[in-house]
Amino acid sequence: MNEFLKAAIETAREAGAILRGEFERPKQISYKGEVDIVTESDRRSEAIIVARLKERFPGHAIVAEEGGGAVAAGAKYCWYVDPLDGTTNFAHGYPCFAVSIGLSEDGEPVAGVVFNPVSEELFSAVRGEGAWLNERPIRVSSVGTLATSLVATGFPTHHRKRSANINYYWEFTLRSHGVRRDGSAALDLCSVACGRFDAFWEFNLKPWDTAAGALIVREAGGVVTDLAGVPYRVGGPNLLASNGLIHEEMMQVAEIAAKL
Repeated sequence: MNEFLKAAIETAREAGAILRGEFERPKQISYKGEVDIVTESDRRSEAIIVARLKERFPGHAIVAEEGGGAVAAGAKYCWYVDPLDGTTNFAHGYPCFAVSIGLSEDGEPVAGVVFNPVSEELFSAVRGEGAWLNERPIRVSSVGTLATSLVATGFPTHHRKRSANINYYWEFTLRSHGVRRDGSAALDLCSVACGRFDAFWEFNLKPWDTAAGALIVREAGGVVTDLAGVPYRVGGPNLLASNGLIHEEMMQVAEIAAKL
């Protein structure tokens, strides 16, 4: 197994065990904004991930959501860590959350792992080698029209009144089988990769939200761009991931929604 992938899998499972053990216990919650919460579990998960990655790859940079990363000037490799993607779900006892760990080499994603410790589903990918769910190869769906598709999105936890995504939600709801909002971008991307969703879009995602999931979609045969069709780069202002077959139609609807 790829050295980087092996390390990411082992680390994600260790952090996931922390989250699973604390999932049904009372949560210690604090706020980073009006409704943007963080739990002690976020911090404990991040601490173990960062510690393990530092031990194994001391020359690598680490960018982590709660600020516990490591700076390595001029580093060729950078890890993007979301220790608990879906914190709001976790805090409310809704079992849709994950550990997400992605690695880039000179700015290009090369390995990624997303682990849901409740379902014990582990999604992984290495650039050029395909994508897997619990060591089983996965592919995007073969659905060919938006009208017969199930798609997903997410909404911001801050500056919510400034978000135009409600217009996109409306338009895609009218034109598809349905739109789901499950609260974990990393898992939404993995659901596109394994064919549960046919597409996913969202605005203003952070690098740690997408570094692993975007690679997993691409390695599963999907397409990941921005809403204008430009290949997505980690940290971009918006993201559209799909099975490829409905990508053009998704962009057309997004163009309509942008004018509302």
